[in-house]
Amino acid sequence: LRCQRWVENCRRADLEDKTPDQLNKHYRLCAQHFETSMICRSSPYRTVLRDNAVPTIFDLTSHLNNPHSRHRKRIKELSEDEIRTLKQQKIAEAFEQEQATQECNESKAQNTVSEEGGEEQEEKAVSLTLEERENKDYLKSLFEILILMGKQNIPLDGHTVDELPEGIFASDNFQALLEYRINGGDEVLRRRFEMTAVNLEYCSKTQQKQMLEICENCIREETLREVRDSHFFSIVTDEVVDIAGEEHLPVLVRFVDDSHNLREEFVGFLPYEADPEMLTVKFHATITEKWGLNMEYCRGQAYIVSSGFASKMKVVATRLLEKYPQAVYTLCSSCALNVWLAKSVPVAGVSIALGTMEEVCCLFNQSPQLLVELDNTISALFQDNEEKGNELKEICRSQWTGRHDTFEVLVDLMQALVLCLDAVSSDSSVRWSNFIAGRAFVLSSALTDFDFIVTIVIMKNVLSFTRAFGRNLQGQTSDVFFAAGSLTAVLHSLNEVMEHIEVYHEYWFEEATTLATKLDVQIKLPGKFCRAQQGSFDPDITSENYYKEILSVPTLEHIIQELKDIFSEQHLKALKCLSLVPSVMGQLKFNTSEEHHADMFKNDLPNPDTLSAELHCWRIKWKHRGKDIELPATIYEALHLPDIKFFPNVYALLKVLCILPVMRVENEKYGIGRKRLKAYLKNTLTEHRSSNLALLNINFDIKHDLDLMVDTYIKLYP
Repeated sequence: LRCQRWVENCRRADLEDKTPDQLNKHYRLCAQHFETSMICRSSPYRTVLRDNAVPTIFDLTSHLNNPHSRHRKRIKELSEDEIRTLKQQKIAEAFEQEQATQECNESKAQNTVSEEGGEEQEEKAVSLTLEERENKDYLKSLFEILILMGKQNIPLDGHTVDELPEGIFASDNFQALLEYRINGGDEVLRRRFEMTAVNLEYCSKTQQKQMLEICENCIREETLREVRDSHFFSIVTDEVVDIAGEEHLPVLVRFVDDSHNLREEFVGFLPYEADPEMLTVKFHATITEKWGLNMEYCRGQAYIVSSGFASKMKVVATRLLEKYPQAVYTLCSSCALNVWLAKSVPVAGVSIALGTMEEVCCLFNQSPQLLVELDNTISALFQDNEEKGNELKEICRSQWTGRHDTFEVLVDLMQALVLCLDAVSSDSSVRWSNFIAGRAFVLSSALTDFDFIVTIVIMKNVLSFTRAFGRNLQGQTSDVFFAAGSLTAVLHSLNEVMEHIEVYHEYWFEEATTLATKLDVQIKLPGKFCRAQQGSFDPDITSENYYKEILSVPTLEHIIQELKDIFSEQHLKALKCLSLVPSVMGQLKFNTSEEHHADMFKNDLPNPDTLSAELHCWRIKWKHRGKDIELPATIYEALHLPDIKFFPNVYALLKVLCILPVMRVENEKYGIGRKRLKAYLKNTLTEHRSSNLALLNINFDIKHDLDLMVDTYIKLYP
């Protein structure tokens, strides 16, 4: 009814048969046709009509005196020269009007100054021309669209060329949002593009890329400024990911902010290099030159990597440690020790087994129906031990491939998994999709390969010696402290196994053959090994000896060496300083000597000469506390004590210990960067991922300065 009244008042008989949707989408009415009382101006760029607004102001006779207007064309595609001329005329007219207004304002200001006796001086700031101001407003609108796309995870590209019929033009997502904003009343954008042909790009891909880089740098800088204010930080990388066909390393920083909270924030992606030496150079250059962090303040480094990348990242850690001895190489609290050790084992069979485990876990997590089928299979197999069966059902609904006992869980689940996958792949009904049935067949074949069975059984047994140690490292502060003291015992056990590897391997291989027999799997040498022999096969080589030399021995040797490297003397000294935490002091009966281990942080203390006296006062404070006062159990609690400011050296030590990657982030809301990173990678197709947009999406709650972005762009691309 409202649209009908508008058409009637406009005297447009040719629009009477149009629907309200067509009128709203394809036609516009100038604000001059409405009474002032009908208009609400919410901003300089947006005009909003009241709900009952109806156009009433029309001059229906002026066109009779102008014969040229009777035959005007509605659409005319202007040449570039005509567009340039029109723009120059419009800018010149607007500039003259602006100058007249400015002169008037200046004369008023001068009169005011003279009336006040000339006490104030005029500011000598250079005013912007109208063209410059319009350009700034235009760029600000573009930046607002890009930030919206980043925060809402909208890819830049729209339809691909293959999706469109020949001759059809479809704008990308950026241009579509830009057009939507113009239609929504953005006068700056409308004036900019009103004479542009509809099938031309409003903003080129090059300009979009330039602006995105500025968005990314400005938002990253907000976090990096806090890191610099905190001085000390640690670097953590996550698993290598695919960004639009190229491998990248996600980089996170740990630091303690002004509110004494340990935070772990995502700061960007680093293009991955196959050459570890080149990767080290680029990694260092990015952190120091591009991001402006001083590596002299780096107190920890940790790398969570996929199988196959571990050796290269270890080179990076070693090179950085040579240059910055206080950047301690540690484990990361978000990754179980046994999983991290398994991923670093340089044996192809272990990497393949880990990949197969991830695929099995992913398949069951994608399909609730499959999980129900697995539950039924587990119930049938564990009728005599319902408690164990229920525990396995619960584990199957979690990300069990990241557990400390992941290989033990898999060995327990093997029979149930194989029976379930076989039932799905051989089901002739329409219950399962072709994709699920096909994946079930492939994974069942992978699980029932004897090479896979031997690998997971041996990994289960070797890593059983580090399971409790690794679990304590991800526990409370006191657990981490006492775990550091138990490393010697762990290494002793592993070395003893190494000395008697023949005996241990015999037991492990027997367990593998028992499981293979239960699954009706043939015990044999790997086919690839037999094919590689090409007729020169040695009949004395047995499956047991083969797997001892190719799997048990190298795996055990590697894990022993890796534990020594990751828990260096510096790392252990740092962990022993955790006795500063009052709850640990209490367990040690306040008989501690942190000053002997804190010498590595001597240069980080505000008053190193008074450390011994201050530590004595700190111990006395907690030893003679009131009965109703509980001992702080974590570094987080100790840092938030109201009187911590009276112990500046203790505060500095706790702050440095807190940022070590091996220490977990106590308050989950300050470790949200990693979770958001995982969510972005999970929810975004590989071809739609963008390192620039990812940073905007993951750090969507960080404040941004649009004026700074605009000014930066104008300076870089004048």
